Amino acid sequence: MKSMDELKYTPENITSLERDDIFVFGSNLEGRHLGGAARVALDKFGARMGQGVGIQGQSYAIPTMQGGVDTIRPYVDEFIDLAREWDQNTFYVTRIGCGIAGFTDEEIAPLFDEAYDLYNVRLPKSFADIIRRKREQNKSKHQ
Repeated sequence: MKSMDELKYTPENITSLERDDIFVFGSNLEGRHLGGAARVALDKFGARMGQGVGIQGQSYAIPTMQGGVDTIRPYVDEFIDLAREWDQNTFYVTRIGCGIAGFTDEEIAPLFDEAYDLYNVRLPKSFADIIRRKREQNKSKHQ
């Protein structure tokens, strides 16, 4: 587990990336990147109109508009598998699902629990704080 000083978070507003960085954003299955982080991905980081899932340029789409949190989980799991495999890249996860899709940080953050421990994944501070708090609660329950 990362110590507090090792934790690095996704910046609030990302306007540029290094060569091996990937911008992770919430999408819709149709790949209509018209607003929020999806629009940033389209305008700046190589997202493709019409592609709603996966790697595209220096971005990675996770669909969040197709239903409840349980419909997002398989896509987050796919992303985590890719992040493990592409360990030379750094992935900057935005607050996916917490804008236009209308979910709360508390609903989405737990989906990224496994990503929290990956050295090449940066989470929004709000997600990391929620994951850390849940882990501490679980630890105290089991003591």
